[in-house]
Amino acid sequence: MLEIVIGVFILIFSVVIHEAAHAWTAAWFGDPTAKLQGRLSLNPAVHVDPFGSVLLPLLLVLSGSSILLGYAKPVPVRSEYFTRPLRDMMWVALAGPLSNLTVAAFFGFLYKMSFAIMPHLVLGSEVAQFVFGYAITINLALAFFNLMPIPPLDGSRIIMPFLPRKGQLFLNKIEPYGFLIVIVCVYFGVLNIFLRPLLALGYKFLL
Repeated sequence: MLEIVIGVFILIFSVVIHEAAHAWTAAWFGDPTAKLQGRLSLNPAVHVDPFGSVLLPLLLVLSGSSILLGYAKPVPVRSEYFTRPLRDMMWVALAGPLSNLTVAAFFGFLYKMSFAIMPHLVLGSEVAQFVFGYAITINLALAFFNLMPIPPLDGSRIIMPFLPRKGQLFLNKIEPYGFLIVIVCVYFGVLNIFLRPLLALGYKFLL
């Protein structure tokens, strides 16, 4: 039970960082929408979605899923405020996964430092291994999951400026069905095929 609580707490922290990064970047490029709605904060209360941030991860854990994912309330972004909408939206989208990769790198540093500082404290090392390892896994998973080029995930916004007009129109056309596509990918194991090698590569790089 304690592992579930720690896992959900780390997940909430990670999705809050992710959404706040979107909000800060949108504000940087001139969109005040998120700022006016109080989304430039790290306060979980303004970002957490009751289902996506709490119930979904709990259901995944209780169902024995090997992947722990969740989401927060999407940050409102209005591209009409941007000087170059496609390019600026790309940076806003990229900010979320980059924030999670940064958090993963930070916890990777703490993970290695914990064993250097406490080599003889077995209990301390085990606790650090679990907490920091969990934080690395969740943040890498969030980053790589959101980089999938399925709208409305961040990956679709990131590749948009590099696509021909037909490709852009196609992504816009399928966006209403994006979450259904993701659910199908999860059900048929496509998500695991995509995420597991990336997670292994991320672990190898960080640790």
